[in-house]
Amino acid sequence: MNLCDLFTIQSLLERHGFRFSKSMGQNFLIDETIPQDIAASSQADKSCGVLEIGPGIGPLTKELAKRAGKVVSIELDKTLLPILQETMAEYDNVEIISGDVMKLDLNAIIAEKFRGLTPIVCANLPYNITTPVMTKLMETESLRSITVLVQKEAAKRLTSVTKEVGPLYWELHYRMETEYLFDVPADRFVPQPKVTSAVMRCVRRDVPAVSVEDEKFFLKVIHGAFLLRRKTLVNSLSAAFPKLDKTAIQTAIEFCGLPPTVRGEALELKDFAALSKALKG
Repeated sequence: MNLCDLFTIQSLLERHGFRFSKSMGQNFLIDETIPQDIAASSQADKSCGVLEIGPGIGPLTKELAKRAGKVVSIELDKTLLPILQETMAEYDNVEIISGDVMKLDLNAIIAEKFRGLTPIVCANLPYNITTPVMTKLMETESLRSITVLVQKEAAKRLTSVTKEVGPLYWELHYRMETEYLFDVPADRFVPQPKVTSAVMRCVRRDVPAVSVEDEKFFLKVIHGAFLLRRKTLVNSLSAAFPKLDKTAIQTAIEFCGLPPTVRGEALELKDFAALSKALKG
């Protein structure tokens, strides 16, 4: 069954009485080369356990099942479960979990389902949950890599320094190496989204990009630096750390060799590391 063939998709959905949900950001691929290329980009093989979020009707799931030791797909929309039961019937290494990825214990799922396998993620993420899902995935330290299809602007923002860079970019690069892979035009989906998509891949570093004494505090400094986007770094950090004296924050910034009026978007990871150490002291 070609799960990217438009006639097959329409027949399958009509038979099961399925209706697309805008709130869930459902867009199904209609070009079978795309899930093939995404699965290949994940570098999944029989030694891997692949966690997928939002399988839809399963075109990417099928490609992953051909490559991986096991695939566990998390699907929020319960109306898709009987469809997946049909489309994944021939793959005994696929397991579907009904639930919300943001509410599930991913470490527990990985420990239970992927024993002896290297856990990775490969998924076509709904645009409206990209940031919270990426945050949760990168903080799940057992995951070795994350290969996802997201909105093109999000992929660019998370893989290269742009004017839109924010705390998620820096936290991601602190933990992982990132790569922008390829674009997926809007006309490769049904219904057709209004934006271009792209595939990106993140591989966990053996050691973080910079050395820090207190990781939790370091990450809080990064997020604090962007708390007030249009304000200087000292004002933003003063709002993020109300118990710290503003003069002390200014002194720490200047101690790190940064201009007094610098803003958070001008800093790099090494600056955040030095600043968190100075503020902690």
